[in-house]
Amino acid sequence: MTPGELLLQQLINAVSVGSLYALMAIGLAMVFGILRLINFAHGDLIMVGSYVTLLLAAAGLPFLLAAGAGVAASTAAGLLMERVAYRPLRGAHEIAMLLTSFSVTIFLENLAIILFRPTSRPFTAPPILRSVIEMGQLRVASVDVVAIVIAAVLLLGLTLFVKRTTLGISMRAASQDLLAARLMGINVNAVIAAAFAIGSFLAGVVGLLWSARVGKIDPLMGFNPVLKAFVASVIGGLGSLPGAVIGAYVLGALEVLLQGLLPSALTPYRDAFVFAVLIALLLFRPNGILGSTEREKI
Repeated sequence: MTPGELLLQQLINAVSVGSLYALMAIGLAMVFGILRLINFAHGDLIMVGSYVTLLLAAAGLPFLLAAGAGVAASTAAGLLMERVAYRPLRGAHEIAMLLTSFSVTIFLENLAIILFRPTSRPFTAPPILRSVIEMGQLRVASVDVVAIVIAAVLLLGLTLFVKRTTLGISMRAASQDLLAARLMGINVNAVIAAAFAIGSFLAGVVGLLWSARVGKIDPLMGFNPVLKAFVASVIGGLGSLPGAVIGAYVLGALEVLLQGLLPSALTPYRDAFVFAVLIALLLFRPNGILGSTEREKI
């Protein structure tokens, strides 16, 4: 493989991984921007959609329909999560909201363990996601290409939604000042529910692509993606949608770079180096790349 092909290979890997992190990070950033809530239960929506897809596909439903039902299940679970767990606590201390997110996480993971057992299950994706594209010495997994294309389409659609639609503009207003938005006549409940629905939908999409990428699912599969999405959001600036996307692609590039540069003995500790870089970044940019310092309101 020539240096140019090797560089292109690593670039595709970085953009593919970064695309999945970006879709997850946007869901976290949207909710945090409005409610100042770090919803760690967001990662379990990946698991919900993946298990629904697997069960329906195993029952004989075509994969495309099963995947649609899985994404719909993730969206419905996110809306139910907001209505049952978070809406009653709206206005409570941020610590109470954070502890609630951990409680929802533990509940969903243990429910999945009871229903499906803690062992992993193979996730058989359709041939289009399991094939490999060969161009000379370059070998690219088709799931990576699909992930990049889907992420680009969804990110473009989300950008247009936030900037051009009434609901999107209302979400931006609520993220600036929730009380002022309510006083201006904005239906805050609808805005927050929309933020959860969009984030949950994106999590369901990530669940399908992530499961196809690793080839298996388990009740704890959402922990690593949500952790990486949180890191990406911190890198870009918590609450900033463009920052979440930039942070996700920076994180993806950093992981691929460390995978290639680290000695084989240190490769299992790649995440430790990633967090070391995160600490170094926050020393110079405490609010992230695009984060801004909020003035305290008295």
